[in-house]
Amino acid sequence: MPGLRQLALALVYALALCTAPLPAWASKAKPTAQQARTAALIAFQRDLVSVLAPRADALPLLGAALLARPLPKQPKANDFHSLIERAVAAPGHGPAQRWVQLADCDAKADACPNPAALQALVAEAPDNAAVWLLKLGRDVHDDKHDAARADLARAAQAKFYDDYTGTTLQALATSIGVLPPPEPTLDPRGGAGAAGVQAMIVFGIAGAQPQLGLRATAQLCQTAGDDQALAADCRQLGKTLEWGSSPLARSLGLHLREVLASEPDEQTEHERRDLVWQLQQFTRLAARAQTDKAQAQHLLALARRGGTEMSLMLAALRDAGVPTTAPADWEPNQTENAGHTGS
Repeated sequence: MPGLRQLALALVYALALCTAPLPAWASKAKPTAQQARTAALIAFQRDLVSVLAPRADALPLLGAALLARPLPKQPKANDFHSLIERAVAAPGHGPAQRWVQLADCDAKADACPNPAALQALVAEAPDNAAVWLLKLGRDVHDDKHDAARADLARAAQAKFYDDYTGTTLQALATSIGVLPPPEPTLDPRGGAGAAGVQAMIVFGIAGAQPQLGLRATAQLCQTAGDDQALAADCRQLGKTLEWGSSPLARSLGLHLREVLASEPDEQTEHERRDLVWQLQQFTRLAARAQTDKAQAQHLLALARRGGTEMSLMLAALRDAGVPTTAPADWEPNQTENAGHTGS
């Protein structure tokens, strides 16, 4: 969702500032206030990983792995690979740990997503449409078109769609409190204090997790034409996606309903309009968390409850007194990139 993506970009930018190589003359220059804060944020994140790494249960290990993933030059025992390997075998592990393990792969060798994690997800979560769409994306990439078509059929018969972002948020939000953010990590320009730092890290990392297979699914369904069986599977899948765990999945579900309809549907347009409105308003709430301590604390509390990305967004809007239905005089073109839900 845009709110998560916005915080993700802020965190990635902060990491890049600190890890990018500097010219020789720059090593003698006094660090700017932003560079000093960025260095403190990275050191804090490393300390969080070090404290969480000895844990034995799957959820804190998942949190540690997620925190370690963007950090450069981590010690081998505390790097993303080692921690996610432990998380998928720890007591209480489930598909969410496997889903994050998908990113433990070699992109240069064209070995993404992680083949073992994908195979395990197919076995452990066959009722989750997200798993089959993930496999569909890989099969399309490998030009296995018959396999991709079979994946779509399995996705259409699945009971639900969950990309486990909710569990990712829960793991991060319950882990972030093991250490208080030190003074140098706080934003002197904002009023959110420690909660603002924690919200930036939690929602930033969660927002940077990949959403795989949706683009390939949209492209396959758009070729249905006179293929009634394919169109039927896409319609059935669309209904599941409309009730999926993420705004991006719901957006694709509404898109499939529209492109496969025999005639324009005003209800679909209303629902899409409401979704864009919800995304815009949540983006504003997420941005406010960087300057509003109470807002940051509330978003962290919602994340700790678990659920899905979609349920968190709707709960945040309701708790802030924001209607989830767009006002009658509001139009999507009044937003500023609020309708972009990812790729």
